[in-house]
Amino acid sequence: MQIILQPKQVQELNLVMTPALRQAIELLQYSTYGLYEYMKEQALDNPLIELKEKQDITSEYRPTRRIRSSSDASNLSLDWIPCDGNDMRKELVQQAKLEFRQMQDIRLLEYLINNLDDNGYLQLPGNCTHYDESVITHGVQLLQQIGPIGIGARNLQECLLLQLTYNYPDEKLAFTLIESYFDLLAERKWNVIATRMEITLAEVKTLHDFIKTLNPKPCANITDFTTEYVTPDIIIEETDHGLSYFLNDRYLPSIQINREYLTMRNQSQDMSKYINEQYNQVQWLLNSIEQRRVTISKITEVVLQKQQDFFKEGFLALQPLTLKDVADEIDMHESTVSRATANKTIQTPKGTFDFRTLFTSKLETSDGEAISQTRVKKLLESFIADENKQKPASDQKIANYFNTEKGISISRRTISKYREELNIPSSRMRKEIST
Repeated sequence: MQIILQPKQVQELNLVMTPALRQAIELLQYSTYGLYEYMKEQALDNPLIELKEKQDITSEYRPTRRIRSSSDASNLSLDWIPCDGNDMRKELVQQAKLEFRQMQDIRLLEYLINNLDDNGYLQLPGNCTHYDESVITHGVQLLQQIGPIGIGARNLQECLLLQLTYNYPDEKLAFTLIESYFDLLAERKWNVIATRMEITLAEVKTLHDFIKTLNPKPCANITDFTTEYVTPDIIIEETDHGLSYFLNDRYLPSIQINREYLTMRNQSQDMSKYINEQYNQVQWLLNSIEQRRVTISKITEVVLQKQQDFFKEGFLALQPLTLKDVADEIDMHESTVSRATANKTIQTPKGTFDFRTLFTSKLETSDGEAISQTRVKKLLESFIADENKQKPASDQKIANYFNTEKGISISRRTISKYREELNIPSSRMRKEIST
């Protein structure tokens, strides 16, 4: 059998992403402030671009203050959280220098303070060779004299024991419970604790209620705080005529063309080519910014229409709405809607949120209607908050309740997933002592 190689023409249709298209997509994803920074970069690169800053933007530029620390999670609301802005670590070091005379004690405390996590727990590096265990324990005891009791503990058990030792030395039973039966306490094995300690369930409950008054995070948010201004990209306002919106981009500088450079096009062929390229870049930038405004406006109009109840009543009224739903409504590709809603913040009468918060998948109800996942999570929180704490419901029982009483088709696995996302413990860990 002879194999013959010969050339063959094949027609293929490929989508080639040009640099201009790639830039346009990138620009669509920018927040308004990101766009402002991008415009300044373009002005530095393109001599034809002149940015004219707005003279008075106080009525249009509306940043929302937020205090953040390095331990911040991704908060749902971005509204301002008040804080004094002090760094407790620096204060503790200063206090150590005032309180103690021995330089070795001061150096030990400085080392420990700089290795405290954001909740005040001691997190020493794995290869720590500076001090042995007895010296570290001595340093932790010294820390109790200059900071909140419990500071510098290596774990929760030690933190609670320190608080009992220094603040409640007469609570011997509580000390024994935490020191000797901490695992049983964490697992809420009340009957076993009562048997081992030879006390009644009522006494176990009293001890447990007392221990709950201790502080598991003696120095919550010990880290530095900084003020961050979150600039909303879209602002929803409630007026006498209903809800209205506007894009918060009126503080952006206007783009003007430097006419002097345009007159240089006739100097040479190379200069003419360069000026024309830069001029085309300016036109592309202007068109892309306008297209970005149009796209975000169309999306916002759909969201405003579909989520009217949310803007008036809050998250329990949030309706199911996906990126594809909006894309179909405005006749755009889903990926375009995805990019246009990325990195955007929306300020509403109910708070300031990531724009994507208003997009939520749906679950089916028994009457054929749809309900948003966010609303189901709120209902789940409410159900667990009101349940019998002596007999908390399992995930399966909650799923059955949602199916039969609320008409919401949901599985035990989904309930478990939502519960974990809401940081709600299992039924066993929610169980309280019945006496």
